[in-house]
Amino acid sequence: MKISDFDYHLPRELIAQFPAKRRDESRLLIIQRKTGQIRHGFFKDIAGMFKAADALVLNDTKVRPVRVIGHIKEKKIDILLVERIKKNCYYVKALPGKKLKPDVIINFTGNKYTAVVKDCQEARVKGMKLIEFTLEEDIDTVLDDIGVMPLPPYIKREVSAADNSRYQTVYAKNPGAIAAPTAGLHFTQEIIDAIKEKNNKIINITLHVGMGTFLPVKVDDISMHQMHKEHFELSVSAAAQIENVKLMKGRICAVGTTVARVLETCAVKGDEFSIKAQKGQTDLFIYPPYEFKAVDVLLTNFHLPKTTLLMLVCAFASKELALEAYAKAVESKYRFFSYGDAMLII
Repeated sequence: MKISDFDYHLPRELIAQFPAKRRDESRLLIIQRKTGQIRHGFFKDIAGMFKAADALVLNDTKVRPVRVIGHIKEKKIDILLVERIKKNCYYVKALPGKKLKPDVIINFTGNKYTAVVKDCQEARVKGMKLIEFTLEEDIDTVLDDIGVMPLPPYIKREVSAADNSRYQTVYAKNPGAIAAPTAGLHFTQEIIDAIKEKNNKIINITLHVGMGTFLPVKVDDISMHQMHKEHFELSVSAAAQIENVKLMKGRICAVGTTVARVLETCAVKGDEFSIKAQKGQTDLFIYPPYEFKAVDVLLTNFHLPKTTLLMLVCAFASKELALEAYAKAVESKYRFFSYGDAMLII
């Protein structure tokens, strides 16, 4: 399939620049895969959309304030700490990146902290730079002092204090992500409690969202695209719960594409459903005509055109139905991307 098969028109004004006043005030586009029906709803009503034996699987990763603003002499440098290599060493993306030449010194927080750019072939292969902070303590312990939440580049405003909580799910627990698993941003604790009261299970897994979220597909033939690896963990307890839900004929609802990728990475191909507890890295790239083994229902936000996230949605709903739903969302002026509305595909 070609990258152009996953394009759609999106008016710029539909890109959400701020979250809704309340997490659960978001709209919800509901897609029935079997009938092709597309209808409108509200996220606050989502607890009523699951059957008694169903389970929701959440990604409990926690976003770290890994966007740091430094200076090289008088020049401002916007840096994203992408991947920790060892104490005080990070692969980074930077704007403007050309300023980060080997041995250059970067100053942070009025010269309170400094870092030096290292010559690193592996970083160059990854399309990044390597910097090392020059201090005794671990830079991770002072990120709250020098860093801010790494909002996506399509949010064209300064990061605010409110983003510290709103660009984080209410169930975030395990620090390590450089972007939020945005399908989970709509949940309030009240909604989670209402789901539990219906005896639906809530199961946690972890995938630390990495650069794969930001990187565009640069090849025309999408089968040639290589996903970046992201760290994940599916515990023994979570695997057992998921297998039991399937045994009891319940549905597994993946809350977000990150959850879908973990579950499909760990699902064992065979006549009977089985899923293996694992901890490691996944670079699973899901696109049509992928056949899902673990996921029965997908809750997700609206994604950018020509991205691997949209391709996963098209694999789950069918490309024709997914793009029809996107067209209806545009027509009905849904809010798009990280701080936007949601879609439930059943």
